[in-house]
Amino acid sequence: MDVLLLLFAAIALGGLVFLPWMRRRKAVQHAERGLTVAADPMAGYGFVPLEELDVRLPGPDEDLADALAEMHRTHDWRPAAELLRSTGDDWELRWQRVQTLAGAAAFELAQTPPDPATPSGTRAGGIWLRTWRAEAPKDPGGAQTHAQFLAVQALRDPGSQDFRMILEEARTVCHEAALLAPGSPIPYITELAVARGLGERPADYEELWSKVRQRAPHHMGAHLAALPYWSEQWQGSREQAEGFAGRAAAGAPPKSLLPALPLFAVYAHLPEANMVRSLFQSAVVERAIEGAHFALREAPADHPMAPHVRHLLVWFLVRAERYAEAMEQLRLVDGHVGAVPWSYGRSPAAEYAAYRALAIAGWEQLGGTSTGFRA
Repeated sequence: MDVLLLLFAAIALGGLVFLPWMRRRKAVQHAERGLTVAADPMAGYGFVPLEELDVRLPGPDEDLADALAEMHRTHDWRPAAELLRSTGDDWELRWQRVQTLAGAAAFELAQTPPDPATPSGTRAGGIWLRTWRAEAPKDPGGAQTHAQFLAVQALRDPGSQDFRMILEEARTVCHEAALLAPGSPIPYITELAVARGLGERPADYEELWSKVRQRAPHHMGAHLAALPYWSEQWQGSREQAEGFAGRAAAGAPPKSLLPALPLFAVYAHLPEANMVRSLFQSAVVERAIEGAHFALREAPADHPMAPHVRHLLVWFLVRAERYAEAMEQLRLVDGHVGAVPWSYGRSPAAEYAAYRALAIAGWEQLGGTSTGFRA
């Protein structure tokens, strides 16, 4: 698989929704110590080999993968535009696709050296996005992707002298995108990250959040985008983040993934050292794990955000030594690893594979076999 398509998921999916939690990186690095990947952890289990793991997405999306491949080959924006048109108002799926398209453009830009032929030495990477905006300025999909791209560009380097300028531009494009598709929550979800980066006051952030809720009150991706603002790494605290997640879970309608939100709140506030087994077997963590299990049982199997929940659940279940449950989640999610917590590290695929190997080892230590797993 092309290196470009293999690597940009860390920007696409980790870059905006989860970048505010990058302080968790130390916890992941701590977890890596002592983790070793078995020589052949896939033997008999049907798992995808390490070198074939797809870091672009948390789960399969064949239409998106096809569009990305065509755009990479031709540098044409039309496959992206058609993909978003066909997505329509499936807001969860649209949000994930907009993030991935924006992340692809950001990664291409970062990987392309400056062009010495231009006066300013500009980069040609992601040219399809600029062409899309120039040739179809009224296309809401292009505006949404552009706004997300700018937010990703800013949030990946908060120390840049252009940080606030890029975020202000992203906010302007969010407003343009909102005018092009008044009923869509997507521009407002992107603006949640923009407002967080700009340090908006809680009252102003609440007002923005109300605009999201008016359009998609139970949107899982939107709640994940809003949660970091209320976390201690940004404008809130552990109590505020857990309160936000708890209220969303308690008010969730049937077949919603929101009961899994407390698991993300717990993850955002784990101590960065001494993550002993007892911590993962505590009442708080156990309740969050059970909430995630419940959400996955109740929500549609093809919910676009379900793989995000499953990946984080694998991490917690392995830490809690609940290996049989971890193996069941691996059965459902294996093959794609573009999600937290793997996207925090230097090698998402290797980190995922390390936890997968631990789950297999624990499963077999408890008497499990590959034959029993595949039965």
